[in-house]
Amino acid sequence: MSKKRKTILITGATSGIGKATAKRFAKNGFNLVITGRRKERLDLLKKELSEKYGVDVVSSIFDIQKFEECERAIQKLLSKHIEIDILFNNAGLASGFDPIHEGNVDDWEVMLDTNVKGLLYMTRLVSPMMVKAGKGHIINTCSTAGHDVYPNGNVYCASKHAVEALSRAMRIDLHKHGLRVSQISPGHVEETEFAEVRFHGDKQRAKIYSDFNPLRSKDVAKVVYFIASQPKHVNIQEVVLMGTQQANSNFINRSGRIYS
Repeated sequence: MSKKRKTILITGATSGIGKATAKRFAKNGFNLVITGRRKERLDLLKKELSEKYGVDVVSSIFDIQKFEECERAIQKLLSKHIEIDILFNNAGLASGFDPIHEGNVDDWEVMLDTNVKGLLYMTRLVSPMMVKAGKGHIINTCSTAGHDVYPNGNVYCASKHAVEALSRAMRIDLHKHGLRVSQISPGHVEETEFAEVRFHGDKQRAKIYSDFNPLRSKDVAKVVYFIASQPKHVNIQEVVLMGTQQANSNFINRSGRIYS
């Protein structure tokens, strides 16, 4: 990869916020490491961004829920002498929408394995090279669900509360080494697969944005880039953002898509 450009590693780059963020950073001259489980999507994104913006793009296919796969992927990057300037811990999901006494344990495990353990795995593998270099930026995708809770959101909210706590704790551990740790907490975001995944592919139930304007994935990507583009002495620790019609996780003005 070109030494003149900074490199961002983005987890969950095959769709939604991750994909939009990859496009935003490529447009601004960053080299990319894009990761996910769907090879075809990563290959298409790699081709699009490298041809359109002339940046170097490496695609890395692995399951963030499995530490061994994460470790092999990072070792492969190191063998190619690829330095990661920014780690965007973006991969995450909601699975299921049940009250706690009816919850599906498999749903719980996939949320905790992805949202919490996956973030921990990638941070543990990438942060040592940043500490050694005395610089680096870790940006975690949290959620408004990491700040308040809502009916049937129990374990998803718990996983995002864990992300919020980890972001604060990581900052304490890493600031003395010159690293910045930031967090972005979006509310409802369309142009993602979030709702469809939550409702296990039920496209009808996933139509949750028909009566209000949520954020779009590119709105969140703009904020991620803003966080990352500050001068070295500035660390934007957290940004919480929602659509104008959303006040918090429980109060949404569903009177129509008035900003369309």
